[in-house]
Amino acid sequence: MTDKPVPLTREGKAKLEIELERLRVRRREVAEMIHNALEQGTSQNDAEYDDAKLEQGRVEGRVMEVEDLLRRARIIDEDGAHHAGRVMIGSGVELDWDGAKRHYQIVGAPEADAAHGKISNESPVGAALLGKAVGDVIDINAPKGVIKVKVLKID
Repeated sequence: MTDKPVPLTREGKAKLEIELERLRVRRREVAEMIHNALEQGTSQNDAEYDDAKLEQGRVEGRVMEVEDLLRRARIIDEDGAHHAGRVMIGSGVELDWDGAKRHYQIVGAPEADAAHGKISNESPVGAALLGKAVGDVIDINAPKGVIKVKVLKID
């Protein structure tokens, strides 16, 4: 695993902490399922045991991933980002995107959710916007081709 810092908003960090607690509860539930399947010892419980072991692997993998993200978390200075003259992680950005206004917040990769207006600083759009100021026009390489966007507002 890498030691690269993971930028997160306070809200994003709190969501990961809640997810981790839920995963720890789920971990205990899965352990109980495995224990019960082993106690039964019948061939019809083999499928239940196999399913529980697969779920255990999935849960353990996600626990390790979330713990690592939280270990490397660096809280974004959202107040500073909202008052900056240039786009930075934590900034809200209003764009003219082919004649349509769109608003995004630039966040770290773990909390990116384009459907809710949160794009990763590592995405093509997020990376292209970093450091830009109001009025800047940017060419963004996207799967559909080059897209021109203009920064209208940084909040």
